[in-house]
Amino acid sequence: MALSSLTLASLTLANLGLVAAPTATAMAQATGPGSYSGVRAINLARNTAIKLNGGLSRYQPAACMFNTSENGGSCLVKLNQRGYLYRFRGGAPGWQQLGRPATTETELLVSPDGRSVTQVLYNGAPRR
Repeated sequence: MALSSLTLASLTLANLGLVAAPTATAMAQATGPGSYSGVRAINLARNTAIKLNGGLSRYQPAACMFNTSENGGSCLVKLNQRGYLYRFRGGAPGWQQLGRPATTETELLVSPDGRSVTQVLYNGAPRR
């Protein structure tokens, strides 16, 4: 894994015994697309939906929920101080690849650090 220039600068400062305060850019990178918390959040959201809907043998979330580099892309509805809000559809395994309609819609909120689902807002038949 490549180290970002921010990480290299932090390591250099640490080696010199200096401490740097986090910048706004660093804070955005900590919670933005591709961040550790973002990857944790999408993985947790996807796995929660799978469990809620009977496991992988019965349910597959939308393809966007496998887009970890963008924290879910179109499935990520909102990212703010409350956390990651995901809304996505799902169905029987292969539903998207076979062009079948979704049978389930899930909407849930994951904490800003990506470590817990704070609220399942909806899990049921697809809404319009």
